[in-house]
Order: sequence, then C-alpha cells, then structure tokens
Amino acid sequence: MASFSSEDAFQDSAALSLSDLESLHNFRSRSASFSSTGSSGRLQLRQRVAQLMACVEDISSDDEIHEEVSRTLDEAFLIWGKKLKDKWREFRLHLVTWNVGTASPPPDVTSLLQLNSPGPAMDMYVIGLQEVNSRITNFLSDLAFDDPWSIFFMTVLSPLGYIKLSSVRMQGLLLLIFVKHVHLPFIRDVHTHYTRTGLYGYWGNKGGVTIRMSLYGHTVCFMNCHLPAHMENTEQRLDDFEKILEMQFEGENIPSTLDHDVLFWFGDLNFRIADYGIHFVRESINNKRYNLLWEKDQLNMAKKKEAFLQEFIEGPLQFKPTYKFDLYSDVYDTSEKKRKPAWTDRILWRVKNLCQHASKEGEFSEEEQTISVTLSNYISHMSYGISDHKPVTGTFGLELKPLLSDPLVTLNPEGEWSAEHDVLISYSAVPEFLSSAWDWIGLFKVAFRHVNDYVTYAWVEDDEISSNKDGKQVYMSAAEIPDTGGEFLLCYYSNNLQSIVGISQPFQIQPNRTLLEKDLTQEENSWMEKPDNLESHDEF
Repeated sequence: MASFSSEDAFQDSAALSLSDLESLHNFRSRSASFSSTGSSGRLQLRQRVAQLMACVEDISSDDEIHEEVSRTLDEAFLIWGKKLKDKWREFRLHLVTWNVGTASPPPDVTSLLQLNSPGPAMDMYVIGLQEVNSRITNFLSDLAFDDPWSIFFMTVLSPLGYIKLSSVRMQGLLLLIFVKHVHLPFIRDVHTHYTRTGLYGYWGNKGGVTIRMSLYGHTVCFMNCHLPAHMENTEQRLDDFEKILEMQFEGENIPSTLDHDVLFWFGDLNFRIADYGIHFVRESINNKRYNLLWEKDQLNMAKKKEAFLQEFIEGPLQFKPTYKFDLYSDVYDTSEKKRKPAWTDRILWRVKNLCQHASKEGEFSEEEQTISVTLSNYISHMSYGISDHKPVTGTFGLELKPLLSDPLVTLNPEGEWSAEHDVLISYSAVPEFLSSAWDWIGLFKVAFRHVNDYVTYAWVEDDEISSNKDGKQVYMSAAEIPDTGGEFLLCYYSNNLQSIVGISQPFQIQPNRTLLEKDLTQEENSWMEKPDNLESHDEF
C-alpha cells in the first residue's frame, strides 16, 4: 500500500505560480487517462492530489491562486459525483427498539414506523423488542405459532409490500426484520443466533439475539440486546456485551460479528445516569437541557474508556430519557422506588471500513469505501404508554454500491394464467447458481407475509416439463390455483441458500368462470326458495 507524505510532495513540486496553473486545467484529462490504466492510474492520481494538497498548503496566502485551484477541484468533484450517481443506491432502514414490559401490541403503530412520513418508503424495518410476554403458557404457544407481536407487525406491513424476512426469539427478546419484495433476490446468507447471559449464561432473560445477512453483497448484522439492570452493574453490562460480540454463526465463510461491514447494536442496554441526584436529573429534563446529563451517561463514559466500544457511533440524545415512566403517561416513576430517569434504550452502529481507515490514517488505500451509514433521525415516541419504557427509533440511509446486480434466478408466468387450466412457469438461472432437488417455486398473494405464506408451490425438479440452454419450465395444476383468481407473485426458493433468490413481477390470474357462475346460480336459487311467509311477517 503506497504512502505519500507532504514532505515528498514538497520535494517533487516547485513553487507554484500563476503560469503553473495551466497544469490544473488538464486535471480532468489526466483523470480520464488514468482511469484506463486501472489501479496504477488511480495510484498516480492520488499521488498528484497529494502533491496538489501540499502545494495548497504552501500558497494558502495567495487568494487568486487559491480561488483557481478551488474552481478546478469543484469541476473534478462534479465529474466524480456524476460517475458515481448511477452506481450507488440509498437503502432506507428504520430501526425500532422497545422494552414492551410483557404488554400486548398497541392499537396503532403508524407514528412508530413513520408510515406517514414524507419521502420514499422504507426499504427495511428492523424491530427489536425486549420483555415480550414469555410466561410458560405464552412461550409454548409462541413456539408452535407466530407470537402476537410478529402477527401484529405482519398485519400492518404486509399490505404495504413488506415480507417478514427473518426473526429470532429468546424468551422475552424478539428480533424481526421486514423488507420490500424487490430486495429479496439480493438478500442472501441469512442466519440467526442467540446468546444467553442470565444466570451465568444458563438463562435467557438477558442476552442478545442476532440476525445477519448479505445485503447487495455487503455483510450486515443486527444485534438486539437486553443487558443487566441497576446502576451498579455497569461492568456486568460491558462483560455481557463482550460475550455477545464473541458469538459465532454456524456455517461456512460467515464472518464474526465485528467483521461485518455494518453492525447495528440496539436494545434495552440499561445504562444509567451516574453521580447526579434525581432532582438535578429531572430539572435538567424539564428544562430540555439534556446535554448537562450526557457526560454522566454510563454508556458515554464507557465509550471513552473501552476500546471495543470506541468504534460504535450513536446519534445525539436530543430526547427525554426513556425510562422509567408510569404506565399510559409521560410522567416519570411516581412509585416508592422513584427510579432516576435514564437513557436505557439505545441504537448504535459500527462501520468496519471506517474503523480500518481511521487506524490507517495518512495512507492511501486501494480499497474503495463501498458502503456508508447516515442517521436521518434518532427519536423517542412519548405517545406509547403500554410499558414503563418509551420506544426509540432510528432512521438510516445506507449509501451502498451494489456488489450484486442480477438475481440468481429470473422467473415469470408463461402466457395468461387462469384458474380453469394447468399453467406453466419459465425460469432461468445464472451459471454459478447451484440448484437443489429441494428447491421450489411458490405462488404467493401480492401481500404475502413470509416465505411459508404461499398458496401453492411446484418442485423445480419433480414438476419440470422442459429444459434447454435458455431456461426451464415447470407446471402447476389448475386444482392448486385459487378459483377466485387475483393478483399474485412467483418466488423461487433456494434450499441451499435458505432464501428467495428470484421473484416475478405481479400478475393477474383469471378466475374460474364456470365455478363462479355455478355459485351465482346457487345463490339465486337459494334466494328464490326463501319462504313466502317472510313477506307476510313484514306486513304486521
């Protein structure tokens, strides 16, 4: 990796005069020629920029030259921005953390999920809950069926075009991820994990639940934690989090938690406000002078001391501490205990490449930064009162350069589909895709909730009817297709990857007219056969 110091630049550069500025006008043409020579060209360009920066330091007092240099650099940045515009995309992510205190879901979560917010819709929702009701009867029921919170969020989000991508539960800890249909073929290698830290690792009332994935080729990990409570347990909280970070996912070639490109850490982290008395804390909150409390926040203090925390980023705490409230109110604890308010509910993130670049400051890296995270807002939601915690949300923009541009499988319905006859599905796969005898193609309603929410399916091998170099065809029986018809999607599920790797555009299935006419005739006959005495009763 090449390093170019300012001293080298000074030695290689003569004093800059107005006549020398002619070379600056050739900046764009040099850039164009460098791009054709690959990495060596990029290295030369970086060295030239380093020389330029050194010269700028030398002539910083000359306003005329400084203005000319700035104008030329503006032109270069404009070209750079246009080049990258088509290669990058923004992925909007909304993350929720909420200790629900064993309560049932509230009547409405429109504001919590920012469903009415202006601008583009979210691409992904990540919902981390703590203290979901885990009494033995509830927990056993939830093992057999989806828990009430999962059903609730699916009911809200599936009509808006989101599918539950994955979930993981450990007693009261629940992590749910919902994503827009269009992204499904580009989300791969989804794995879940949980780590118990209660009772020295034998009990799951405390710990962490984690979901990781490859998102357009970038590794992303989400970690929902519930750490030990009480003011005096700061060290225990830090020890438990380190243990959670050390966990390993099962499977080949899956990076460790800290080796993911982006790691989100959130939950009821239970850090408190140290030293200050309850009256000072409440007075500061009432006057909205939250900054007076930041330096005594235990997590902020720990980030200054603990190396493994210093790489985590958090937005400013510009909202009231979210614990502890009387139920169904915005009044802090009035019980005998009178708990001191605290920012227990937090959202942090870590970008791997930023950490690497920070540790190699001053060097030129050939590795491009292909993903970045921007926090749009970080707020609490005071209107929700079902527990003694207020929920906290963070809305993020992931600026990423897609490393995957094509789905592994492309599929579509063949011809016009009707519930009156058997139908065909055509699909093709990229050469590197490894199919399995257990792969299947599912027929889903457009507002399907999760991967198992199919109407029917066909095995890609058992139901195959033709195959050639351009693709394959499988069939579905008319008996399996809904008679009422409607709008549907086709999804290809890979058993090897345990995920949907191809999805069709929505399409219409025409209803079975014969059955519909038969049902209509039966209804008419039933109406005609109503007893006449009904009319006589109406007359009295």
